[in-house]
Amino acid sequence: MTGVDDAAAAAAAAARAATTREERAGWLEALAAALEADRDGLVRLAADETHLSPARLDGEVTRTAAQLRFFAGVAREGGYLEAVVESPDPSLVPPRPDLRRMLRPLGSVAVYTASNFPFAFSVLGNDTASALAAGCPVIVKAHPGHPELSRRTAALAQSVLPAGWFSLVEGMDAGVALVTHPLVRAAGFTGSERGGRALFDLAAGRPDPIPFYGELGSINPVVVTRAAAEERAETIGAGLVGSFTRDAGQYCTKPGLVFVPEGGGVEDAVRSALGTAPASTQLTPGMSEAYEHGVGAFAARPDVEVLRAAAPEGASAPAVVLVPAAAFFADPAAFLAECFGPVTVLVRSGDDDLPRLLDALEPSLTATIHRGADEDVTELATALAAVAGRLLFDGWPTGVAIGWAQHHGGAWPATTASVHTSVGATAIRRWLTPIAYQDAPQHVLPAELRDGNPLGIPRRES
Repeated sequence: MTGVDDAAAAAAAAARAATTREERAGWLEALAAALEADRDGLVRLAADETHLSPARLDGEVTRTAAQLRFFAGVAREGGYLEAVVESPDPSLVPPRPDLRRMLRPLGSVAVYTASNFPFAFSVLGNDTASALAAGCPVIVKAHPGHPELSRRTAALAQSVLPAGWFSLVEGMDAGVALVTHPLVRAAGFTGSERGGRALFDLAAGRPDPIPFYGELGSINPVVVTRAAAEERAETIGAGLVGSFTRDAGQYCTKPGLVFVPEGGGVEDAVRSALGTAPASTQLTPGMSEAYEHGVGAFAARPDVEVLRAAAPEGASAPAVVLVPAAAFFADPAAFLAECFGPVTVLVRSGDDDLPRLLDALEPSLTATIHRGADEDVTELATALAAVAGRLLFDGWPTGVAIGWAQHHGGAWPATTASVHTSVGATAIRRWLTPIAYQDAPQHVLPAELRDGNPLGIPRRES
């Protein structure tokens, strides 16, 4: 572990040294191989610290290695640079000079790791992978929920990467110092709305404000149409319980608010499936307390019914909060607040209630529609697309594939920067800034902008 000043100085020095896309792709592939080589030891350590199952953690190591290799491919392909070459044209008004534009790395960046994904959104997670691919040295702020795992993963990273390209810092004071350090040029965060907002304000309040890319709270609304309920209520109910209880309900894409047609059978299916839903243990005692407090607040309300599954002492019992539409309309804020853990809010809606329910929604990472066979849901899809970064049909949002077309983001309070994603190829865009060259000699230009496209990258020419 390194102090913030030393880490920032080393990262800034590393950022000044030129690297090629091929070099960085090689580092990412070497990191993936090193992670997989230490898989067994890392999984054992993670299981001890997080209470997540070894099978889940083993799969997460596989995903993390895949992310690293994916961004190696993104770096090699080069299209992320958005390279444009425009030839001079004196006939235009005003005349156009020789103009060439591309994206370049911002410099050293900070990454604040997540609690709920100790590999995939942690030390060598998606933020770190995309930043390294972009050419930005990374300073990681470890999450206190798995400190030993963070240190072991950091040591692995430092054994592969050149000096200065990776550092680990720990503690709340270090987190504050990192986002305000003058040598840090951007920050990425996955966590709570409260913590993310505090860091976001610090980033914006600097003498030289920097971009802060925070993935924060999300309730991920689901709408079940009456036609879907009539066709497959049992399947939908079982799928919902499986989704919101998955891995202790700690997914940022957990379906936390579900609108179902009153009397449509989905509620009965949920009651049945909840009886066999697994209990779980939250990552930290504080998270367990917050979960029980959140469920208790629902249970104290006279206008709702709370269903709880069985659980041994000390474990978190899954919960479903059953809410009449009238109760939701009377106090929507109470049901729109995210409760981290295995709980979801099920709102019974009449056929005329849905437009008002949708109007109450805040932006989320995802929204989901369960529809009947051949049912036209264009109007519903348009309404939900306005408040979601990803719109799903007939599935569940707890799963975020890695790909070029993926978008994992949304407007506040889902994230602090709605035009960006934290998963998928364009996550690299967060760590880049444009530069244009006018009438530049060839030897000054980056190779990606030189005549003849010597590196063969995708680029626009005119």
